[in-house]
Amino acid sequence: MTVDFQVADARPQMPLDATLFHQWVIPDGTLWTDFYRIGGAYLLRFPELADFQLSQDGRQIQVWPVQGVSDATIQHLYLNQVLPLALSRQGKLVLHGSAVEISGEGIAFIGESGRGKSTLAASFATDGFRFLTDDGLLVEPCDGGFQIMPSHPSIRLWEDSEEALVGKDGARKAPPVQFTSKARFLAGDEIAFCGHPRRLRRVYFLGEGVQQEAVFEGITGREALMELVKHSFLLEIEAHEPLAAHFDELSCLAGQPIFYRLDYPRRFEDLSRVRQAIVKHAFKGEPA
Repeated sequence: MTVDFQVADARPQMPLDATLFHQWVIPDGTLWTDFYRIGGAYLLRFPELADFQLSQDGRQIQVWPVQGVSDATIQHLYLNQVLPLALSRQGKLVLHGSAVEISGEGIAFIGESGRGKSTLAASFATDGFRFLTDDGLLVEPCDGGFQIMPSHPSIRLWEDSEEALVGKDGARKAPPVQFTSKARFLAGDEIAFCGHPRRLRRVYFLGEGVQQEAVFEGITGREALMELVKHSFLLEIEAHEPLAAHFDELSCLAGQPIFYRLDYPRRFEDLSRVRQAIVKHAFKGEPA
């Protein structure tokens, strides 16, 4: 991953002479990000926080924070929002998902915000396993299959997950950020991180939490492709050649016989049984 990231001096967010082509709006209706084309580059505006400018090839990023926005907030936005989009411009395949290492192989969990991706990864990482990524799941072709590339060694958790999995005096925290109450925990003895690529063995698309035990359901390659498209980080959808290449790689990934739906109860006391069920399902009788 080659990205030249530069932090410029703070500046106010003035009106832009640029083309607005997309917006991210969070479920409560609040505007989260404006996407602009500006010259041959892209500008991502996070209102009252920062402007990030990305080169067309995704290899250069410059940010102008709003006055008073902390360095921790800028780093958080860069790692979790902007970098995955920049990597997509480099032709990388990046998905909204977390991943863990089990017996030297990669197990990925993909789903919408709030489905428990980070909690599930942290649950494994505090119980003798290691996590590969909290979000921004980067996968690359490898020997006829795909492998998961490790990302930043930290996991973001809401307070209830923190109390259940880490405890108040547990893992080291990164400095707080200004737009969320989620805490970011740094990998270490309490939360184990795998810093090496791992072959992708299983992908689980997470359900809504309506089941009373872990339930696995096989899906077709077509269904897997639809889910992968929905959960892709993708900055530009109008450039034909990059979009076609992205779709081809997604199609190749979806052709792997590794995809399942997974639903399970969202109760912390059930996580141990859920982990056991995932390990058993992922290896189907093989030692794990």
